[in-house]
Amino acid sequence: MYFYSAKKKKTLPGINKLRRTETMRKILREQMQVGQIDIKDVQIDLETRDEIPQLLRGLQYLYTNETNRRAIFKLLLEMIPTHIDPSNGRSGMDLWKILVLGTLRLCCRWDYDKLQEIANNHYTLRQMLGHGMLDFTLRYGRQTLNDNLRWFTPEILDRINRIVVNTGHECLGISPDDALHGRCDSFVVETDVHFPTDINLLWDAARKTLQLTRRLCELTGTAGWRQTPHLLKKVKSQYRTVQKLREKEKNTEMESCAGIMATQTYVDTCAALFNRAKTTATPYCKHALYSGLAEAILYFIEQGNKQIDQICRRCFQGEKISHSEKVFSLFEPHTEWIAKGKAGISQELGIRVCIVECSSRFILHYSIMQQQTDDQIAVSVTKATKDRFPMLCSCSYDKGFHSPENQQKLRKVIDYVVLPKKGRCNAEEQKHEGSDRFVGQRRKHSAVESAINALEHHGLDRCHDYGLEGFERYVALSIVARNIHRLGCILQEQEIEREMHGRGIRRKAA
Repeated sequence: MYFYSAKKKKTLPGINKLRRTETMRKILREQMQVGQIDIKDVQIDLETRDEIPQLLRGLQYLYTNETNRRAIFKLLLEMIPTHIDPSNGRSGMDLWKILVLGTLRLCCRWDYDKLQEIANNHYTLRQMLGHGMLDFTLRYGRQTLNDNLRWFTPEILDRINRIVVNTGHECLGISPDDALHGRCDSFVVETDVHFPTDINLLWDAARKTLQLTRRLCELTGTAGWRQTPHLLKKVKSQYRTVQKLREKEKNTEMESCAGIMATQTYVDTCAALFNRAKTTATPYCKHALYSGLAEAILYFIEQGNKQIDQICRRCFQGEKISHSEKVFSLFEPHTEWIAKGKAGISQELGIRVCIVECSSRFILHYSIMQQQTDDQIAVSVTKATKDRFPMLCSCSYDKGFHSPENQQKLRKVIDYVVLPKKGRCNAEEQKHEGSDRFVGQRRKHSAVESAINALEHHGLDRCHDYGLEGFERYVALSIVARNIHRLGCILQEQEIEREMHGRGIRRKAA
């Protein structure tokens, strides 16, 4: 329900829009309705191997434990911005529902359309969301889910993750004083971008410049861009001509005369359009309502001119563009070109993420490696993990994390370091790496690949959120979702074991 005051004050349109976005936020409705089941009493199928019941079982256990519930609810309240009064305004989505749907989206690798369909029609999920029989008409909109699931911050999700990991250790009988053994490795999380070339990046810049400039003209009543659809077709036709000629000539080192002439025509057309668009957008850069749109136009013009400069230098002057100058996406400018030398994978477009997993298969911590390599992140990610879990006594790494400095600094952070040296070892190093403890933990290190595969299988192979902020939130939420799913799997196995033990059935050894 939406409630408005009977007496409406006259204010500026921007102020009215801001006030309509302020909503009353609650963790969960305190008063249960007719037909509503308490979350702790929701029946979840134990026999299924699907990830939805396993994730819901983990969430249910966190909710049932009063200490964990209060700690998580306290953190969820911190998501509310300081300028919003959580007890005043129209009703917004409950914070518990945001947590359930956010982790479900990542765990099941869904987009918002799939999440909307399941949230509106999955019976057990709606019980976990706190809906009763009278809520059958309450439906979730796609945009509502998109807006509300962006409330998470990486800091809050990191603190929730610690609660989940400690709860999982309790379920496994690991006390807070028991030593933890970690495994550290990195992998690439791809961004949602297409394969970049200078001509298709120029097409992206021209397309967005034309579309946004036309929108600005429609809002402001400015004339001069009536033929935008025709211009889009013209630029795309020239782009496709250059693309086809490059496909024919990709085995030759030099472009043909026809290819050079087509490229020159394409570049000249885009440059003229950028100059026109800049003249149109510049007067609105300081406008109260249209400054954001004007700045977006100028951003794409700047990126387009940068691509024109690189195309001219490469095609007409024979210059080789350095890697540091290249941009791999206009929409996700944080994207990196990563070539790790893996078989069958020449390159990946994304950002490296480093994780630290414990021997009970919970992910203790992670770090996003912007413009960093494994040897540069080893000490900092280990220190951060040690701060969150002081009982971390040892950790294993692969050779990519090795450097002489890392060998020394890591020994000051944790008690035992399993970090193989690159190249030939001296007698002392051979003795250390040949010890039973070193060999045993190094053999177990490959289990971290299972954690990476599980993360990629449950949504962390490619980030579908926009911007660097969205990337950080996506990774943090994926880690939390994976650990809650792992907690649900442990609880499911324990409950099945108890049920079989009650029937006098012995489980066959694997």
